[in-house]
Amino acid sequence: MKIAIRYYSKTGNMKKMAEALSEELGIKAETVDVPVSEDVDVLFLGSAVYAAGVDKHIKDFIAKMNPGIKNVVNFSSAAILPSSYSQIKSLLKARNIPLDEKEFHCRGRFLTVHRGRPNAEDLNELRVFGRNIFSTHQTKFLK
Repeated sequence: MKIAIRYYSKTGNMKKMAEALSEELGIKAETVDVPVSEDVDVLFLGSAVYAAGVDKHIKDFIAKMNPGIKNVVNFSSAAILPSSYSQIKSLLKARNIPLDEKEFHCRGRFLTVHRGRPNAEDLNELRVFGRNIFSTHQTKFLK
């Protein structure tokens, strides 16, 4: 099973999250500046919400995304909005690329709001989430 991790981080929150996921799964996390050039079974996509919207870097990445990606798993952070899931889903739907129903979201620090987030507990929860997704998809793709 092939897995990739891509993310965009303006404040460092998403980078911290992508690195935690990378360590857990043993897969290099790269920014969305690095395209996914090969077919992958699961792409973990780290997308944060800035000013109530998904950043242009994520939108551009999805617009150029390899159609050979079988499934995208969203992980995100935001200071106020509940997640970037619905926005990511709309962008991927336009490209006919499936988005997993499961996602990981935690609060992200912005100025004085949610100071210290994502914290160690958030990162541990993301690691567990990543392991569970990996196990679920490993079973699915081995059938």
